Amino acid sequence: MAEENKKNLEFIEEVTTNVDEVQKRVLDEILTRNANAEYLQRHNLNGHTDRETFKKFVPVITYEDIQPDINRIANGDTSPILCSQPVSEFISSTGTSGGENKLIPTTEEEHRRRHQFYGLVMSVVSQFFPDLEKGKGMYFLFIKSEAKTPGGLLARTLLTSVCKSSHIRSSNSYVSPYTSPIEAILCLDSYQSMYSQMLCGLCQNREVACVGSVFASAFIRAMRFLEDHWSLLCNDIRTGTINNKITDPKVIEAVMKILKPDSELADFIEAECSKDSWQGIVIRLWPNTKYVDVVVTGAMSQYIPMLDYYSNSLPLVSIVYGSSECSFGINLNPLCKPSAVTYTLIPTMGYFEFLPIHRSNEFIDSISISTPLNEKDEQQLVDLVDVKIGQEYELVVTTYSGLYRYRVGDVLRVSGYKNNAPQFNFIRRENVILSIDFDKTNEFDLQNAVNNAANNLVPFDARVVDYTSYADTATIPGHYVLFWELSANASANIPPSVLEDCCLTIEESFDNVYRQGRTSDKSIGPLEIRIVETGTFDKLMDYCCTSLLGASINQYKTPRFVKFVPLVELLNSRIVSSYFSPVCPKWAPGSKQRNNTN
Repeated sequence: MAEENKKNLEFIEEVTTNVDEVQKRVLDEILTRNANAEYLQRHNLNGHTDRETFKKFVPVITYEDIQPDINRIANGDTSPILCSQPVSEFISSTGTSGGENKLIPTTEEEHRRRHQFYGLVMSVVSQFFPDLEKGKGMYFLFIKSEAKTPGGLLARTLLTSVCKSSHIRSSNSYVSPYTSPIEAILCLDSYQSMYSQMLCGLCQNREVACVGSVFASAFIRAMRFLEDHWSLLCNDIRTGTINNKITDPKVIEAVMKILKPDSELADFIEAECSKDSWQGIVIRLWPNTKYVDVVVTGAMSQYIPMLDYYSNSLPLVSIVYGSSECSFGINLNPLCKPSAVTYTLIPTMGYFEFLPIHRSNEFIDSISISTPLNEKDEQQLVDLVDVKIGQEYELVVTTYSGLYRYRVGDVLRVSGYKNNAPQFNFIRRENVILSIDFDKTNEFDLQNAVNNAANNLVPFDARVVDYTSYADTATIPGHYVLFWELSANASANIPPSVLEDCCLTIEESFDNVYRQGRTSDKSIGPLEIRIVETGTFDKLMDYCCTSLLGASINQYKTPRFVKFVPLVELLNSRIVSSYFSPVCPKWAPGSKQRNNTN
């Protein structure tokens, strides 16, 4: 292990020193091996592999531009459409396209590349947390339902794909093994999966070296689950029997190999969980834990206070930057504060370009998060070695598996260098304004949902004068909040059931990922509409334009998302009434993914 770590760290030093040479080689390899791909031939590349010709003939694209090609592959066309190697499956991305999941084609080679990438990650982590392999990782991992396209290819999330591969148990995991048996991770019933993973983690509490999940939100859910179910879990540990709500035979068999009667452990857990405060519960129940491994950048930063509370401020390690399309970068200083996380892009993973983002009104953007890029103003993309410190860019990637100059939608800011390789802060998903878990809701979709809901008000001669939104993570699970100002005195004449229907209409208008989070995963709580007093949005504008924030009245537009505390407090101080979605929105496993390929 030590020798492998040494080689991996030397590799990182080499590729971050010779960045431009590596990037040229990567682009040459991608274009050479995919020279016969229909997509490249369609754009008249004619076998050229140099940057200049590539940039001249191959356009910058979004998912919608290649969706017809992806549909052909999904429907069974096995010709080399996007790349020369056969597509092994689709990674179902939580990024949205037309309101539904994207299907990102991938190959067996790309799976191997991701596996190698996580080997690099493990070597970086091992520098800061030695002897991890002597302990276990308590990771709460949850798969999603998978679908098959008409052509027979699987469409599933990246985590589902990884968990169903042999890599989950490989020696390149952060720690080996996990406390959760694979049968518990693969269980689609979210309650049984969470319960059994928590039970196994408690049974092995002294062996746990690190804890985590993919996103911070999932780990917070796990801690809240423990708050609600610790007495049942203690009973199982005390008696050596599993609760009768766990009915999956494979899960039961796997858990019973770990679960043994242990009254001393049950008493210990009961004593800790019965205390008035749950502060530091992670380090209290799992005393050998060295760090919490979760993504805390971007929208997940809202969970940092709760993570600190539960973990007694253990290091929050946000180590990996990647997506369904490609593995991108590694945080080479995992002990840094969450606000200082920087990712070094590994130049062998793909060919990277960067679209500069220029903002005309920094204050308004800081509230509304993002505005869509104007395509007519799209500038010349720059290469990895040509980015400038302090500048924001949208990431554009070319991959071995057939994406060419593809706009990922992530906004990054250059923060420094590792050797000659730029390091980046992850700022946000471009144009995403609301997110609780895997969901990503943009301003356009929110506007459309509000318009749909406002139709419910027409019979009452009422309308929405203005609105904004807020991701409320004070509740577990977190939920969307919309602040509505209605036309004067309108709310007095509207039955509460109508405003509850407005909540549900908005949820029904959101994408498949949101509805799955609400309905199946229970990772998002019911949407809430808070009706505010007449004149509230005038007060909001006054505050923005006259306070130290200094927005210009001429440039001001209502932010469609707020997180700046004084603005949230202003809105909350003027609430007249509030309403919640009465039921979950409709959702059917896999159906939208299959429909996407018809």
